[in-house]
Amino acid sequence: MNLRPAILSALFLTATLVAPAQSTAPTQPSAATPAVSTDRPIRVAVVGLVHDHALGIFGALARNQNATLVGIAEPDKNLVALYSQRFHLASSLFYSDEARMIEATHPDAVLVYTSILDHRKAIEIAAHHHVPAAMVEKPLSTTLDDALAIRRVARATHIRVLVNYETTWYASNAEALREANSGMLGTIRRVVVHDGHEGPKEIGVSHTFLSWLTDPHQAGAGAIFDFGCYGADLMTLLMHGQPPISVTAVAMHDKPQTYPNVEDDATIILRYKGTQAVLEPSWSWSFARKDMEVYGTSGYLVTEAENRIRTRYKGQLADEEHEAPRLVANQQNSLDYLAAVLHGQLNPHDDLSSLSTNLVVMQILTAAVESAHTGRTVPITPLPTN
Repeated sequence: MNLRPAILSALFLTATLVAPAQSTAPTQPSAATPAVSTDRPIRVAVVGLVHDHALGIFGALARNQNATLVGIAEPDKNLVALYSQRFHLASSLFYSDEARMIEATHPDAVLVYTSILDHRKAIEIAAHHHVPAAMVEKPLSTTLDDALAIRRVARATHIRVLVNYETTWYASNAEALREANSGMLGTIRRVVVHDGHEGPKEIGVSHTFLSWLTDPHQAGAGAIFDFGCYGADLMTLLMHGQPPISVTAVAMHDKPQTYPNVEDDATIILRYKGTQAVLEPSWSWSFARKDMEVYGTSGYLVTEAENRIRTRYKGQLADEEHEAPRLVANQQNSLDYLAAVLHGQLNPHDDLSSLSTNLVVMQILTAAVESAHTGRTVPITPLPTN
């Protein structure tokens, strides 16, 4: 009789008795010094409306008890009118620039929905005005130089810089990280991450969003930055924050008439000591997908959508499908997570959203672009310490 599946089940049951299944999360950082009193919701302000992900934040804020919207900075009057009408936002919430908004509203955090190029500027303004935290949409920046500049200002002013990825709030990814960290999969040898959709124009993003998303100066690259960042983020956690030894990438221009200035498909190979990862970001999938395969010496795990996983451990004859355990309440979405950080309930040290993790992500992305342009494998060198 093969006892390994039964042993693994017993180990999992023991773990759940010690810590309930609902405690599963991407990481379990310890508490930090509160920046905001726990007896009130955090005050958040939105900076920029040119990123279509902003379309999801206002409904989320209306439903959330841990965060209150106090201001919106956007100079484009057409965007102001569009968002004001669509989400029934009071005119008193809107300001033409970030600095004026911060001075008038005194937010605890800014939520940044600018182009990726403008992340650095938005963070620097918030830091100058002593805002405790800034959360930007993925990826962190368009260049590694900007990422390092963001780190310098964060160190100098003690502003919390966080990066929001949709996949951070997937219970399936959290379970993959938990099983990898617990040793259930053995030594991780290979990871394959698929992220993408039919293409931004094909899925109908706004003209404003499309105009900068397909400009490599404002977005960093095409599919490599837009979707490669998800896999780079998850892989950095799987490798406990260590960067790869080298990055090799091939970029494709399958739709040059639609995306003449950026790649729309890529394959990125990350080499670590004893492990490799293959990231497959694309604007050419037949449908949207965000899934990951983690292969270890004792089994493998495949994430399926947001909350399902498929596993097979050594000795088992077939795959098994499972519902991934729910994330804890303060880590199920970006607003609750941000509130928990500012309330001192979570310390975002080396988790999926942290600045340290996303500096490694930027090493990977910038090396991938260089490799795709030169046709050479790019070695990763240590980051400067200053």
